Amino acid sequence: MIEVNLLPGGKKRSSGRGFSLSRPSFGGGGGGGLPTDPYILGAVAAGILSLGLMAWLFMGVSGDREEVQVALDSAIQDSLRFADIIERTTQLTARRDSIAQRVAIIQEIDADRYVWPHVLDEVARALPDFMWLREMTYLGADPLQVRISGQAGSTFAITNFMRQLEASSFFRGVNLERNEQATLDGGNAQDVVYQFDLTVTYVAPPIELLETVPLLDNVSTQMAVPDTVEG
Repeated sequence: MIEVNLLPGGKKRSSGRGFSLSRPSFGGGGGGGLPTDPYILGAVAAGILSLGLMAWLFMGVSGDREEVQVALDSAIQDSLRFADIIERTTQLTARRDSIAQRVAIIQEIDADRYVWPHVLDEVARALPDFMWLREMTYLGADPLQVRISGQAGSTFAITNFMRQLEASSFFRGVNLERNEQATLDGGNAQDVVYQFDLTVTYVAPPIELLETVPLLDNVSTQMAVPDTVEG
């Protein structure tokens, strides 16, 4: 219990359980001045610097975040635009491949269209004098084989005919299957001819020996990418 003496000149009695309050003192100068301890000053300066550094870093991160967000928005817009261009390019590429496939089929069919004209032209070119043909028979394909039947005035004509067929770039494997004498139809016994059958195999000649014309003359097969694609 604390007792206070209110009478002047009186003595204050104190008990063993009393206490007193005092103001802390910084440094050794007495009174309430600023602290002069270097450790305390260093700690305060470090705290101030830390707060300033944190504020500067926060402002820098905020600025970087805004820049990143702007770059991200721009990238998203570019991605959407490029996705549309890629989709249109894919559609045009598919159309181009389809057209190229159809053209290849047409060219393959067109290449076989002139096989028989070549056969007839080469046989007529190799035909010598004193010989005439009676029949040409298709024997099979892959490879194309033909039987040529006819009559000749001499065996030399048959030999010459076979030699010229073998010299052609369109034939190989010229084989004589039959060569026999016979009387000319409607003639007498002195009108003797030689009947023959021979087979030839057709081969495709080198491309440089052929004179070709483009299937799509004066037509460009390249396709330009349009600005818009209709569905």
